[in-house]
Amino acid sequence: MAQLRSIIVGLVASILLSPLATVGSGEAAAARKVAKTKPKQPQSSAKCEMPKFKIVVDVGHTPDSYGALSARNDPEFGFNFRLARLITAKLRSEGFAETRLLVTDGKARPSLFKRVSAANEGRTDLFLSVHHDSVPDKLLETWEFDGAKSYFSDRFSGHSLFVSRQNPHFATSLMLARMIGRQLKQQGLHYASQYTLPVMGRYRRQLLDKDVGVYRYDGLIVLSRTRSAAVLLEAGSIINRDEEMELNSAERHEAVAGAVAAAMREFCERR
Repeated sequence: MAQLRSIIVGLVASILLSPLATVGSGEAAAARKVAKTKPKQPQSSAKCEMPKFKIVVDVGHTPDSYGALSARNDPEFGFNFRLARLITAKLRSEGFAETRLLVTDGKARPSLFKRVSAANEGRTDLFLSVHHDSVPDKLLETWEFDGAKSYFSDRFSGHSLFVSRQNPHFATSLMLARMIGRQLKQQGLHYASQYTLPVMGRYRRQLLDKDVGVYRYDGLIVLSRTRSAAVLLEAGSIINRDEEMELNSAERHEAVAGAVAAAMREFCERR
């Protein structure tokens, strides 16, 4: 646990030094207000001018609520932060000058409403949330890493994309998710197919695109309550021991960030 705390402290320091980072500042009362207030009129999604198109790249989880642990006991938040920061830089270099990195603090549920509030108040055109995957606890196996008991599952691997039918721009969200999925496939990456299986239990999801791995997940707050198009990317499985190593590599980071940037260029060209 001492090692874990030092990792998180280091990541927080990196965030505070990053010029691209935006930390959500909403309080609990504001979060409740977001949850209870009826959605305003959805923002227009009719046009995409690259220099003006506002993209929020959301770092999944927080330093306090860091998500899953990898097979080697590294917190998901660190994986999310490193990849989201690269995606943000890549999009900005491609001409999407209004792209910004969103990092929130606090516990899990309040932080979700901070993200939604930041995106909606900023009149975001697109919300992309970056995560890394694990599996249900019942599928975990044990092993020893660096002298500590650890957990892994090598049974499943791959990325996945999620959209919500409750999002006011569901069709646009689905279109972009498919574009990202196709670009990831062209990079030679495969999607995680296990979400359709009964073994996933309450994590089982409807597969909307069996070619590129886009799933429906209506209950996600960051997808359903944002007033812009929204996609959640699980970039790969950090509980799979081999894929965890790949997800830590510069090559995999570049492949995923490049796929997202290519998909965004295609998205704008079509609009």
